[in-house]
Amino acid sequence: MVSKESYLISEVPHTLDLKTKILPYRKQEEVLDRILKERMATILPKVMKRSGIDTWVVACNEYNEDPLLFSLTPCAMFTARRLTILVFHLNEDDSVKAMALTRPNVGLDSLYESVWVNQKGSKWCKDPSKAETQMECLNRILTECNSKRIGINVSKDFAFADGLSKSLYDEIYAALSIENRQKLTSAEKLAVGWLESRSKSEMEAYNGIMEIAHTMIKEAFSSRVILPGVTTNLDVKYFMLQTVIDLGLKPWFDFEVSILRKDVGKIEDEAIILKGDVLHCDVGLTYLRLCTDTQENAYVLKDGEDDAPDHLKKMLHDTNLFQDIVVSCIKEGKSGNEVLKEALNEGKKQGLRPCLYTHPIGYHGHAAGPTIGLYDKQEGVPYNGDYLIYNDTAYSLELNCAFDSEEMGFDVYFGLETDILFTDDKVHYLGGRQTEFHLIK
Repeated sequence: MVSKESYLISEVPHTLDLKTKILPYRKQEEVLDRILKERMATILPKVMKRSGIDTWVVACNEYNEDPLLFSLTPCAMFTARRLTILVFHLNEDDSVKAMALTRPNVGLDSLYESVWVNQKGSKWCKDPSKAETQMECLNRILTECNSKRIGINVSKDFAFADGLSKSLYDEIYAALSIENRQKLTSAEKLAVGWLESRSKSEMEAYNGIMEIAHTMIKEAFSSRVILPGVTTNLDVKYFMLQTVIDLGLKPWFDFEVSILRKDVGKIEDEAIILKGDVLHCDVGLTYLRLCTDTQENAYVLKDGEDDAPDHLKKMLHDTNLFQDIVVSCIKEGKSGNEVLKEALNEGKKQGLRPCLYTHPIGYHGHAAGPTIGLYDKQEGVPYNGDYLIYNDTAYSLELNCAFDSEEMGFDVYFGLETDILFTDDKVHYLGGRQTEFHLIK
């Protein structure tokens, strides 16, 4: 942990302790490729079987990649290679055969079988008498699989499952036999299920990844970084962004640090932090391809104070209560809209003024899976909110409660956000959650 001794920010490398958690890049590659093999062996068969699709085609051109291509390829494959086509077939024993129709192969030969070996017009063609184009190879493979349903990534409602371009779809369709054309169907549920599901290794790692986010916020919301009357809210924002960059990680959105000031309201533009201010942050980083999304709050102590005022602590307590209510409503087989309705109703019964806008999190910040409310859609979210909750998934528990605060002089919308894991029919707070204010002396 960071020393509690007072010091100037410029004198101490603030990332020193956090860096001990970050693996060297080469080790990260090894971990990510091991996780890919684990996911292909455990998650892919399950979601293919659940979706009713026995053959899945993922196809995209270099620099116009399908949004889920990176989740299916080794860490060292940064982009598609010319035209990359991957085919996954669910065998009768529930194993999955993964095939690559591209040159060179995608890597991890033990995972992907290179099946386009007689490339027409190529010096690498092994048997010129059987030379075939890439599309002819695709049609042959699909015929040999004797598929019942061939899934392709086209979807009206989930962008993650809509990665097949129109021109490439037309090219594939033209190359397929009539019989294979008739088997084409949207792979929407398969694509979403693949992206939202977390493997055992990912679930174990996620707790530590969230601890990195919590630790960074704890340092930023401290007197080690903030000097009231001098430091601005944007100074704190960029301190956290720079911390993420210095760690070799990535922010997945532009961080926010705002101020709630008595008799003034919410300040989002740059302003000097004063004693008595409430600070709020919204930050998200990515490590080992897993995203975090966190909102926490701090209080700048006035002279003579050693804790936040009771009226502020009640806001935090009541918002924690609403978190617990939402968590209690999350069950496998429920839709996002069902959780939204139940949680809001129970929160109101307990005298709260709640607003719920929780979203899946994982390989993307606003990730694939069921939407549990939007800030401006508290009555339910069509289609995406109807998607069901499954075990081994993660969510960013994002919400607020409104308070009519005489002490602050305006209505306060007190927001919290922390990431949770749903597995074995239980919800776990990843890396804990905020139950007390960060105090800035």
